[in-house]
Amino acid sequence: MNFGWLQINIQYIEITDTTNNLMLTKLLKYSSSSLVVAVKRSVTTNQSNFHLSNQMKLLNDNKQFKKTLELFDKHTKNNTKTYSSYIITQALKACTHLGDLERGKTIHRHLISSRTKDDLYITTSLIHLYMQCHDMASAELLFDTTTKKNVTVYGAMMKGYIKNKQAKKAIDLFNQIDKPDEIIINLFFNAWAQSGTPEALHLVKKVSNKIPKSFHSNSILITSLLDALMKCGDIEHAESLFDKITNKTTEMYGAMMKGYIKNNHAKKTTDLFIQIKNPNELIINLFFNACAQLKTPEALKLVNKVSNKISKSFYSNPFINTSLLNALMKCGDIKQAESLFDKTTNKTIEMYGAMMKGYIQNNQAKKAIDLFNQIDKSDEIIINLLFNACAQLGTIEALNLVNKVSNEIPKSLYSNPFIIASLLDALMKCGDTKQAESLFDKSINKTIDMYGAMMKGYSQNNQAKKAIDLFNQIKNYNEVVIILFFNACAQLRTPEALNLINKVSNEIPKSFHSNSFINTSLLDALMKCGDTKQAESLFDKTINKTTEMYGAMMNGFNLENNPIKTLNLFKKMKVDNVQENIAIFRCVIKALSQTGDYELSQSIIKQVPNSFFVNNQIQYALIDMWGKSGHVDLAKEIFEKLSQPNQVEYTNMISCYGLNGMGMQAIELYYKMPKEFLDEGTYVCILNACSHSGLVQEARSIFESIQMKTEKIYSAMIDCLSRASLFEEAQKLIDEYEYDHSPSIVIYMAVLSGARNIKNAGLSQKTYDRMKKLFSQSTNPLISAAVLLANTYASSGDIEKASGIRDELHKSGQKKKMGLTSTVVNGEFYKFRAHDRSHPRSKEIYTEVKKLSAELLQHGHQYDSSWITRPLNGDETVESALCGHSERLAIAWNFVANPNASRIQLTNNLRLCGDCHRATKLIAAIRKCKIIVRDANRIHHFSTDGKCSCNDYF
Repeated sequence: MNFGWLQINIQYIEITDTTNNLMLTKLLKYSSSSLVVAVKRSVTTNQSNFHLSNQMKLLNDNKQFKKTLELFDKHTKNNTKTYSSYIITQALKACTHLGDLERGKTIHRHLISSRTKDDLYITTSLIHLYMQCHDMASAELLFDTTTKKNVTVYGAMMKGYIKNKQAKKAIDLFNQIDKPDEIIINLFFNAWAQSGTPEALHLVKKVSNKIPKSFHSNSILITSLLDALMKCGDIEHAESLFDKITNKTTEMYGAMMKGYIKNNHAKKTTDLFIQIKNPNELIINLFFNACAQLKTPEALKLVNKVSNKISKSFYSNPFINTSLLNALMKCGDIKQAESLFDKTTNKTIEMYGAMMKGYIQNNQAKKAIDLFNQIDKSDEIIINLLFNACAQLGTIEALNLVNKVSNEIPKSLYSNPFIIASLLDALMKCGDTKQAESLFDKSINKTIDMYGAMMKGYSQNNQAKKAIDLFNQIKNYNEVVIILFFNACAQLRTPEALNLINKVSNEIPKSFHSNSFINTSLLDALMKCGDTKQAESLFDKTINKTTEMYGAMMNGFNLENNPIKTLNLFKKMKVDNVQENIAIFRCVIKALSQTGDYELSQSIIKQVPNSFFVNNQIQYALIDMWGKSGHVDLAKEIFEKLSQPNQVEYTNMISCYGLNGMGMQAIELYYKMPKEFLDEGTYVCILNACSHSGLVQEARSIFESIQMKTEKIYSAMIDCLSRASLFEEAQKLIDEYEYDHSPSIVIYMAVLSGARNIKNAGLSQKTYDRMKKLFSQSTNPLISAAVLLANTYASSGDIEKASGIRDELHKSGQKKKMGLTSTVVNGEFYKFRAHDRSHPRSKEIYTEVKKLSAELLQHGHQYDSSWITRPLNGDETVESALCGHSERLAIAWNFVANPNASRIQLTNNLRLCGDCHRATKLIAAIRKCKIIVRDANRIHHFSTDGKCSCNDYF
């Protein structure tokens, strides 16, 4: 007899309750003996299946996956033919969670081929296993051989593709489905959310408009739609959809908050958080992440407020604690983060990671390393952070630690491209270029991140050319590599680099130009390579200008000494409502230090937020600015408020004193400075301070105490000796330096300048001849040297010789640097060159010049023709030639605009001439007006008693 029909039904029932047992008992009562035997066997088998499947499910639910498989093995012994689909799927589920691909494949092999073809539950479970274990090929083969596919099978494949970052394949599969259900639609939105492209956005909108209205009541579907819109960058559409929803779920709020964070709208995230009455742990987590992104004092206040209000039970959630630590660290409250971390008993590896990352972001890499040493078992993320911390330190000790850890970590970690990339970065930043190159060359599968680490490292080690050579080896570059390429070109600052910038910027995909970071680095490269016009054109064409783009332009204008363009851009930012940050105010303060004008500086500094004044970068920029505007008192006030001044702040304050002729104060501060802060920059600043104040003996003492003397240190000392006319001693130092160094053009310029001061034409000529011999390949420095030589001859009365040198320069096509004087009058910036008549009120200016000249002559001033460095024209006199100097015109304009001016400030790009110096002392006394002039070397404070702060030593 054929009992097939009964066998099938029994397998389906699987004896789940007493009622089924009674039914079978009645059935058996009226059956033949052979049927009885068959049914009894089936009942016994299915009862066994039922109990086994229940036990396996219970173990899986309790995440005891290994025990699930042990139980399965005990009962099956590789004989899977008589066991139900439910048992097989439970076994496959355990394999999936354990990531045991080989075990799952073994089960698959022992299944009858027809079962995998016809049993869609088993097929779905196998696809899920293969996809979770990243074996897409096996999943695709099984899917292709399955004859009867339902939406569940399609769903498993789509979910698998999304898991394996293959959103495009998931979308292609979606297009094959005739009637997608809500789960499929949900997966489709998830795939597009992962893709995040403009094309994705178009399809998301298309599908969302076509789905049945009944689907819109599905909160899970709406949540994934919001997520997709946000990840594709369509915030407006997402907001519109969200606002229309009456019954908003926590998950919808979460999708919006997460989307705002992704689109750098953290403020909107925190605003949305306030609307939620009962936030769950996920929402709290997102809120802390948003505050971490803001990194502002206001965000820190919100973090503290919410962390004090949330349920104490939330603190047992390690994810909450980790995101809270991250938020505190990124908002700069290290002490509170440390306090929370120390109080936490069960510290997770993620918490250690948040703290280490926070220390690195707050430039406390040493603490990150100390924390690393407390961790028993480091994972890949922690190792990565350690290398990042060592990279930040960039010291020999850090390099030793990098080598130690890289030798101790398991070999398997060397297959992790992120670890290798961060190791390369650490080696590069610690200066071990050779070892980094060796590791890079040995790496078989070089990733784009590895190339990026090497390119960045080359740039940081001043090997930009190598970075560009490496760029040319990359076939498929990404946006980060393009940024690094532009950064390398910006470092080179050559015409060749500019040509490369233009070539690559024309070749990269158009989509790259919508990347604000690429545009910022491109603007920076163009500015640093001197193509201001192209940079300005690109900037003007950019619709959505970011703060960083403004910063790149401002920094570029500062580099070419064009502070007014920087300040005008700052005004434009205000008009366009672009948010300023610390980097922007640093650029603005730098521009103000270039103008050297007190009133203009004061008016703009009032616009800096109070919270920014505690920032170290702002503090030392302000010390520099006030020093260069001649207000040492304000610079000193900032410096003295610092609890622990850093190396830069000490050096800036010493420079400030030196620039303003306060050499003794500079020396006093120098000796208070911690020894570990002393470096080349500090030594140069203090020697320059001594040089400008004539403190030769003090300079000698400091110079002798320096262990490692560099070219710049020798140059500063030789300048000090040359200003004091101690040329023999200066020559001894030159001989000492050149014993084991190549000759330095800067050192010879210092001697030449000293010879010019005492009008020693013989020494000037001798020095210049030696320079021509030593530096025959140098062009610009020799032009400056020739100009100094000509000026020396002119000042000693040999106009013919001076004219001959100038004629040679003119014939060669070489031009000397034009003298310019700038001044700010009534908030407006003005520039004058010698005998300038471009000002619209030139007639009034020259009338004032004549008036000032008459007053000078009346008070006994005698014009010194030795400061005229060219032959006079037919209609010129000594008086008219000297009165046409740019400094005189700038002073005259100040008096034309403000006849009763009590304070005038000028900035000169060249050294003040001797006649202008004497004349300015008299003008300050006659007009009872304090005049501050910053020239190329120092600041002169002309007081109303007719004296100058330099005591005529300049």
